[in-house]
Amino acid sequence: MKFWSSLQENRSFWSKWCWKVRKQIVILPFALLFSLSLLTSCNTAPASPLRVAINPWPGYETLYLARSLGHYENTPIELIDFPSAAEEMRAYRNGNVEAMASTLDQALTLATTQSDVRIVTIMDFSEGGDVILAKPEILNLKALKGKRVGVEASALGAYTISRALELADLTPKDIEVVSLRLSEHERAFKDGEIDAVVTFGAARTRILETGAKQIFDSSQIPGEIVDTLVVRQSVLETQSEASQALVKGHFEAREYLKKHPQESAERVAPRTQITPEQFLESFEGLRSPDIQENQTLLGGENPLLLKTARRLVAIMMDNDLLSKPVDPANLLDDRLVKAL
Repeated sequence: MKFWSSLQENRSFWSKWCWKVRKQIVILPFALLFSLSLLTSCNTAPASPLRVAINPWPGYETLYLARSLGHYENTPIELIDFPSAAEEMRAYRNGNVEAMASTLDQALTLATTQSDVRIVTIMDFSEGGDVILAKPEILNLKALKGKRVGVEASALGAYTISRALELADLTPKDIEVVSLRLSEHERAFKDGEIDAVVTFGAARTRILETGAKQIFDSSQIPGEIVDTLVVRQSVLETQSEASQALVKGHFEAREYLKKHPQESAERVAPRTQITPEQFLESFEGLRSPDIQENQTLLGGENPLLLKTARRLVAIMMDNDLLSKPVDPANLLDDRLVKAL
């Protein structure tokens, strides 16, 4: 009896011991795999974001609409607001962003010091979107002589006022230029600090509501104010998927805006503190080329944009807006729109 009792106790002991061993043998590989996965995740750095600088302009809102529609959810794209074009360009020069939405003249200005500027998309043409608004008693451009004119400290601001004055046989020396950030345009006009202002977008809409008179718009210099999307040349190689997604999102949002204007406006208008109606109104005077037109503007043996860009370089050189000549042919890159 003692023998059988001892045998039963030993059998129970060995049975429990074997179960523990088997359990550990089964669990061990999973534990090892889990540990390895943790180590792998710790050693794998997250994808660097494609940081895109954007300043206030209606034509760039398609990028925010694309984000709102979820087109950038699975892509490391970061849209960064800047209050002015000058600050946006400074961020590009300092390497704080990899891409930027900018006017063609700003891209040309950057190219005098930055060899990696590549224009990958034409966002829009300003055909009335950029304006000069004046006090009601100022009837035309000639009447600006001796007046205080608010101008944003950017290549675009200087270019617009120079071309407008040229049409009236005036020069910047004939007016008193008051340097203002875009965010200051409405206040300065209302407070009487300036007699006229070079402006656009939501500021244009709000200043017109005060009774201002529009004495110039960009339809008077057709094809000269072009809005572009710039991406660094190196980024087109190292972050090709994100770059492609950025451009694709713009065109998808463009189509959505055409088909669903009210819903699109309700999605993005609050961001700029204007009503959906004002948002849609701010698009008046803009023409956004589609994918096919972008391909002909940027690609082929003789890109359509090249003639306009070279003329723009000549005008900017004549008005001392470029420190040295730039060949626009080196800036145009159609790989992203061609892939679409």
